[in-house]
Amino acid sequence: MAKQSEESGLDQAAYQVYPIGTIQRDGGRTYIVLDKQYEAGLKGLETHEYVHVVYWFDKNDTPEKRAILQVHPRGDSANPLTGVFATHSPVRPNLIAISRCDIVAVRDNVIEIKEIDAFDGSPVIDLKGDFFRFYKPGDSGK
Repeated sequence: MAKQSEESGLDQAAYQVYPIGTIQRDGGRTYIVLDKQYEAGLKGLETHEYVHVVYWFDKNDTPEKRAILQVHPRGDSANPLTGVFATHSPVRPNLIAISRCDIVAVRDNVIEIKEIDAFDGSPVIDLKGDFFRFYKPGDSGK
């Protein structure tokens, strides 16, 4: 399903994104718990120091919050009003978040991480290992 934006003339398609797991907190520890069907995708991640976690700011998903385009960084009015695309604000047109998280351990379908700025229960959309671990200049990155 696509609609054309009046301002840009570009087609805007509606997409569905399916979570692969959730952020879970327990006893001061933080975990990424993947659905069991994705466990095989974690093979080798235990050798990485960190993982980029792509998740959804689901607690902010309202039409009003999606319409906010400028914020005071860190919620501090002493900071100048700044466009959301220049910040890590949890309010934005598409509520996709990315955090680089240090890995503590990987066990089965669970990754223990040091910390993340996500709420307990936030849906995880994707994980990206340390790209530079395998990257060589001129390589396609596959």
